[in-house]
Amino acid sequence: MTTPTKQRVATLWTAPPDDLTSRIADCIDASLRRYLEKKPARVFFRADDIGVPGKQFNRLINLFKRYEAPLSLAVVPAWLTPLRWSALTKTCRDTSFLWCWHQHGWRHKNYEEHLKKQEFGPSRTTAEIESEIVRGCNRLTSLMKERFYPLFTPPWNRCSGETLELLRKLNYRAVSRYQNARPVSPKGLPDISVNVDLHTRKETRAGDGWNNLFEELEAALSSGFCGIMIHHQRMNDAAFVFMDFLLGHLMQADRCRIVDMREIVQNCERFNF
Repeated sequence: MTTPTKQRVATLWTAPPDDLTSRIADCIDASLRRYLEKKPARVFFRADDIGVPGKQFNRLINLFKRYEAPLSLAVVPAWLTPLRWSALTKTCRDTSFLWCWHQHGWRHKNYEEHLKKQEFGPSRTTAEIESEIVRGCNRLTSLMKERFYPLFTPPWNRCSGETLELLRKLNYRAVSRYQNARPVSPKGLPDISVNVDLHTRKETRAGDGWNNLFEELEAALSSGFCGIMIHHQRMNDAAFVFMDFLLGHLMQADRCRIVDMREIVQNCERFNF
């Protein structure tokens, strides 16, 4: 059994602006004015690095439960045990329809010495990659039963083309990375991309972080498709307050809808994936 290491809180969450609520509302309003399609803009949330129960996880789940908003949960198989799964599902009880439990690599370990971090990158053999994908799927299927959904989020949002081909061969329904990720996913394996990063941000000044975050959010919403990536271990009180305001405003907006990733996959042709 492995466990995640402690994660850093991004600089912007240490200094939230005084006008946070109005900035969120203004951003959503401006985005939807720019979005000219008749159908609602689609928004989905994907929470990564799931597997260990705790106060942060419970707080995140209870927030989404309060709004009855769907959340996709990318689970690291090697972190999950029967006891941990029991604790996670206890927090999520009575709302199973909201959660898309899916696979987040095998153990979230980096194998690249000279490239950007990847668990399933070019430094590994096809046999190693396939073995760990299958091992992770078997672990999650064994514990989750019918709750497991065959969607794959690679750690650090990147993987090799060989990995993508293996996922297609192994009958995964889709992959989820960051927008414009390379290599391109093969035909038959839709890439349900996130395009807003809330918590793994690199800005050193809080003001820059907030400006960049709102630019990302406005660009994503105005495009009609907004995928928001969450890392609950990196959330402090300010991050939870922001999430509360964001969910509240999105739920009230007439021209957008928070959708389940399973729905997106099932309708990928209609959604132009």
